[in-house]
Amino acid sequence: MHTITIVGGSVAGIRSAEALRTAGFDGRLVLVGDDVHRPYDRPPLSKAFLDGSLDVDAIGLLDADEEAELALDLRLGATATGLDPAGGRVVLADGTDVPTDGVVIATGGSARRLPGTAGVEGVHTLRTLDDALALRRELRDGSPRVAVVGGGFIGAEVASTCRAMGLEVTVLDGLPLPMAPVLGPSIARSCVDLHAEHGTDLRAGATVAGLATVPSDDARRVVGVELGDGTTVKADVVVVGIGITPNTGWLDGSGLPLDNGVCTDAGMVTALPNVVAVGDVARSGARRHEHWTSAGEQAAVAAANLLSATSEATFRPSGYVWSEQYGRMLQLAGHPSAHDRVDVVDGEPGDGRFVARYVDDAGVTTGVFAMANPRGFGRLRRSELGRPQAA
Repeated sequence: MHTITIVGGSVAGIRSAEALRTAGFDGRLVLVGDDVHRPYDRPPLSKAFLDGSLDVDAIGLLDADEEAELALDLRLGATATGLDPAGGRVVLADGTDVPTDGVVIATGGSARRLPGTAGVEGVHTLRTLDDALALRRELRDGSPRVAVVGGGFIGAEVASTCRAMGLEVTVLDGLPLPMAPVLGPSIARSCVDLHAEHGTDLRAGATVAGLATVPSDDARRVVGVELGDGTTVKADVVVVGIGITPNTGWLDGSGLPLDNGVCTDAGMVTALPNVVAVGDVARSGARRHEHWTSAGEQAAVAAANLLSATSEATFRPSGYVWSEQYGRMLQLAGHPSAHDRVDVVDGEPGDGRFVARYVDDAGVTTGVFAMANPRGFGRLRRSELGRPQAA
């Protein structure tokens, strides 16, 4: 291969570039990204960047030396609109194309929006740097009441940041116990309790019926969230964190199987020759792995298989996820079921600092969770994850 084109400039795309160079690729490496900003890290957007502790320069994925070492042909603000496998080219929105021998699809996903909210002032999603900049400006401009729709990791992080800024925060989630499908009921309860401890009003089991708005110049401005029970939560700002939709529209007509993402085998290899997919857009097996750590793990596997034209390398997800909420680090590793037994092995959930293991019916440790105990988490993860419990 002489040229490889990476489509997508977030962590999955950058890690793919690094993995290709590490694996020995010394040809032309083009990275096409529709974001006009230099590649940046997303995790700080809901935390230290949102409250102003970090600025744009501090969240870059590459410094000047690293970019030079990768010898990237970086195409910022360039939107891919098509993949022509027969012609060996990636088609761009400006009518040009990039001739290529191999392609890494790393286009990620777009934030889901509430129906009927397009153009309503004060309603935000948080996926891109521009999203974060817009939300940060509004929070700084004196919007004291914030409603967060969605009680997952992103929603909880935004709520935590807004409370630290002294804002009044309500979190709305449709589940009776937010995060229970991911963490199981007992661990989810410990995470939910953090909201109440820090003055966040969590409304579990709340359904959003619509938005209350008022006229604002030529548009409308949100003033509240209308719930299914007929009540309204007053809000100057609404942040929607209800997941993402994979960015696959540009691949229509390419011949790639698309089903809630780009379908790949266990080696991140697609049905088309010399085309791999990584990150939030890639569906390996039955699911997509929407985690920062998974993007790097997939990139290493995809790069090896793209260069060798095989699927010998296999993606084995670690399942590592972390979140920072209300001054506490939450960490999860493994692949626990919500029905697994939970054993607290160090600390107490009521004290806000503990480590726990998940154990399945066969007695195998399927996951490790920690709140504000990274050392204990690391020890338990190394010693027990994936292993049977001693009789």
